[in-house]
Amino acid sequence: MGKKVKKEAEPPPKDVFDPLTIESKKAATVVLMLNSTEEEILAKACEAIYRFALKGEENKATLLELGAVEPLTKLLTHEDKIVRRNATMVFGILASNNNVKKLLRELDILSSVIAQLAPEEEVIIHEFASLCLANMSVEYTSKVQIFEYGGMEPLIRLLGSPDPDVKKNSIECIYNLVQDFQCRLAIQQFNAVPPILDLLKSEYPVIQLLALKTLGIITNDRESRVMLRDCQGLDQLLKILETKEFNDLHIEALAVLANCLEDVDTMQLIQQAGGLKKLLAFAENTTFPDIQKNATKAIARAAYDPENRKILHEQEVEKCLITLLGAENDGTKVAAAEVISAMSESLASKEFFNTQGIPQIVQLLRSENDDIREAASLALANLTTANQVNANAAAEADAIDALINILSCKRDKAVANAATVLTNMATQEPLRMVMQGHDVMRAIIQPLSSSNPFVQSKAALTVAAVACDVDARIEFKNAGGLEPLVELLRSNNDEVRKQASWAVMVCASDEPTSAELCKLGALEILEEINLSIRRKNNFSEAAYKRLLTNNLSLKYCQTGYLSSDDMIPDGFYDAGRINPGTKLLTLKEFALQGPSDRRAIILINSKPSFISPPSTTEDKFSDSISGRSSSSHRKGKASTGVGSPTEEKSESTGQTTTSSSKSFVKERGSRKGKGKKEEEKNKEEEETPVPCKAVELNPDKEWCLPSDHDFCNYITEVSKTILPMTNLKEQIETLAEFVAGKMGGPVSRELLHEFKWEHHISEIEFQLKSNVVPIGYIKKGTFYHRALLFKALADKIGIGATLVRGEYNRAWNEVKLVDESYKGITGLLPRPEEFIVDLMYEPGTLLKKRSREAELYKFI
Repeated sequence: MGKKVKKEAEPPPKDVFDPLTIESKKAATVVLMLNSTEEEILAKACEAIYRFALKGEENKATLLELGAVEPLTKLLTHEDKIVRRNATMVFGILASNNNVKKLLRELDILSSVIAQLAPEEEVIIHEFASLCLANMSVEYTSKVQIFEYGGMEPLIRLLGSPDPDVKKNSIECIYNLVQDFQCRLAIQQFNAVPPILDLLKSEYPVIQLLALKTLGIITNDRESRVMLRDCQGLDQLLKILETKEFNDLHIEALAVLANCLEDVDTMQLIQQAGGLKKLLAFAENTTFPDIQKNATKAIARAAYDPENRKILHEQEVEKCLITLLGAENDGTKVAAAEVISAMSESLASKEFFNTQGIPQIVQLLRSENDDIREAASLALANLTTANQVNANAAAEADAIDALINILSCKRDKAVANAATVLTNMATQEPLRMVMQGHDVMRAIIQPLSSSNPFVQSKAALTVAAVACDVDARIEFKNAGGLEPLVELLRSNNDEVRKQASWAVMVCASDEPTSAELCKLGALEILEEINLSIRRKNNFSEAAYKRLLTNNLSLKYCQTGYLSSDDMIPDGFYDAGRINPGTKLLTLKEFALQGPSDRRAIILINSKPSFISPPSTTEDKFSDSISGRSSSSHRKGKASTGVGSPTEEKSESTGQTTTSSSKSFVKERGSRKGKGKKEEEKNKEEEETPVPCKAVELNPDKEWCLPSDHDFCNYITEVSKTILPMTNLKEQIETLAEFVAGKMGGPVSRELLHEFKWEHHISEIEFQLKSNVVPIGYIKKGTFYHRALLFKALADKIGIGATLVRGEYNRAWNEVKLVDESYKGITGLLPRPEEFIVDLMYEPGTLLKKRSREAELYKFI
C-alpha cells in the first residue's frame, strides 16, 4: 500500500480581501463606518451608535459634533431593511436633543421618517419613527412640516397598533399636533375621535392620560364634541370619574367634560342619564383639592350658557356652590365664585342667594389671596346688579369696608369689580350715606388715576352714582378728585370718556363744584369733544350743558342765549360775545385789569359785601363819584354803598331817571306816603352793613363783589308793585316800563343815534376805576343793558323770560303769553304765543315774535 498524502487547501482568489474583525472603542471610528457600502457594517455601526446614544444626552451631543447625523439621514432610505430599521432607531433617540432637532429641520428628513410609518414596515420601525415624530412635533415648524407631508393619517392609523409603544408615541405626536387649528380640522376629517376613545381602555395610564389630553384639546371645537357624544364618549368619561383607582386621570377627564358641557344638547343628555347629579356630588364630596377645583371649573363652563343655567338651577347647583365656597382649597373657592358669577345672570339664582351665600362671598373679600378677592368681587358685582335686595344683603354683611379696601389693591379686575358693587349699592340713599361714612369718595380717586381703561370707566361710574349727594361732591372736590376725573375726559377710550362725562355732569350739579371743574378745563375739553362726531356722546353734551347752566355768565357769552329756566344769580356778569374755545376770565380777573377801551363788564349783584376798605379811602372815593359833601355822605353812605356816578347829571337830562321812576310809580299807584317811606328807608339803611367799595385793587388782598344798592332797590320796588298783579301780561308791560324808566326812558327810533349811552358808561368806568360796572349804576342804557336788567328782575319775581343777544349791541327778551283770541277744540287749553318785549322805543309793547315789528326791533 502506498502512503497517503495530505491534500492541501486551495488558496483564496487573489482579488478577494480577507475577512477582518475590528473591535472599535471610539465613537468617531464608528461614525466613519457610516459611509461604508457594506450593509453588515452599516447595520452594526447604526446599532452601536443607537446603544451609545441611549446612554445619555452628552453622547447625543457628541454624535452631533462628530457629524453622525448627515450620513444617518441617507440610511433612512437604504435598500436594506435592517440598515433602515437601525437608522430609524437612532433617529428616534437622537431627536430628543434640541440641537439635533434643529439640524434635522434643516436637513428636511421628516418626509423620510413619515415614510417609515407605512403598514408594511416592521412594528419596531413604527415605534421609533413615531418616537422621532413625537420628539420633533414639539416645535411649531416641525408641526407644519408633519402636517404638510401627510403625517396625520398614518399616525391616526397607528393608534390601533397592537404595540403599546407605537400607540403611546402616536398619540403623543397627535397631542402635540392638535395644538394647531389646521391639525384639529384634520382630526375631524380622518374620524380620529373613535380610536382616541379606544385608548381610554388601555391598561397603560400614560396612554390614557395622553388620550384625555388630546380630547381636551380637540373638544374645543363643536364638531369634535358632537363626534365624542355620538361615540358614547361621555359614558366613558363618567366611568373614569366614578372609578377611584383612576383619580390620576380625573383632572383631565373633567377638562374634557367641561368642554362638552358647553353644548346644551350634551348637558341635557348628561342630565337625563343622571350624570349631572353625579358630577355635582363628585365636586362636593371628592377629597382631592385639585380634582374638586377642576370639577367646579367644569360646572362654571356649563353655567355660561343660558339654557344650561336653567338645567343647573333645576339640579339645585346653588346649594353645592355654597358648600364649595367653604372649601379649604383656594382654587376651589375661586372656581365656585366664578360659577356664582355666571349663575347670577339667572334671576332665579339671584333670588336664591338673597338669603344665603352673600355673607360667605363677603367673607372671601377679606382673603389675602388676590385671586379669591377678584373672583368674589366679580360674583358680588353680578349678584347686586339691578337687585337692591342683594345690595342690601351685601351691606348688612359689612361688604362696604372690604370693597373700599379692594379699591387700593393692585389687581385691576378686582378694583373694577369692587367699584361696580359700590355703584350698584349707591342706587339707594341709605347705602350711599354709609359709603360716605367710609370715605368712598376719597378712596375712588386712586382707581380714577389707573392706567387701565376698564378700571377708569368703572371708577368714573361710581363717582357718578355717589356724587348725586351734596356732601359727597364736597368731599370729592376737597380730596382732589376733580382733577383726575377731568383728565379722563381726554381719554381715547369711548367708554371711559362716556362715564367720565356722566360723572362730570353729576358733579356739576352745584355751582362751587361746577366752577372748580371749569377752572380745571372741563368745559373746554367737553366743547372739543362735542365738536367731534366720533368722540362725542349724549353724556358729554349733557355735561357741557350742565356746566354752562351753573355758569350762566359763560353760557350767555358763548351762546348768546338764556332760557326762562336759567335764573340769573348774584355774581352774573355779561362780558360780551366770545368765540368757542376762548377762555372767559373771572370777574376778579376783569376787575384787576382796571379800565380799558374794551366794552364794560355788566354785573348783577343784589347782595351787599361786608369787607370794607379803610374809611379814609372810602370817604374820598364816595365823595368823588357822588358829588355830595363829606358830611352828607358820611350820614348816608350806608344806604347808597357806592353812589351813582351820574346822579347829578341825570337830574339835568331831558328824560331823567328820577322823573321816569316817579311817573311810573304815580301811574301804577304803587307808592303811597313818600315821606313816610323815605323815613323807613333811612332807618333801614342805617342798619345795613357797610358794603365793599370798588377801589384800587391789589391782587394779593381779598376781593369781594361790588355792591349794587340801586339794583337792590329795584328788586324791592318791583316786588311791591308788580308781584301783587294777577295778570301776567300786565306784569310784563309794567316791568318793561320800569326797566326803561331806570335806563333813560323811551328813545325814538329816529333819535337813537343821539342817545349817548357810551359816554355815560365810560364815565362810570373812569370813576369806578374798573371795567366792571354794576347794572344799577347805569342810568342810560341801550338794548343789551335793558334786556339784561329786565331778565334779572323778571327772574326775581317769577316772570318767565329769555335773554337773547343779537348783533350790533342788540339784545331782547322773549316771553310766552296765552293767545286769548285762539279758538280751538272745546276743552283744550289755548296755545301760548311768543312775544318780544319792547324796552326801547315804546316800552311795554309786546311784539309778536315772527312779526315785522319784532324783526325791526332786533335789527333796526
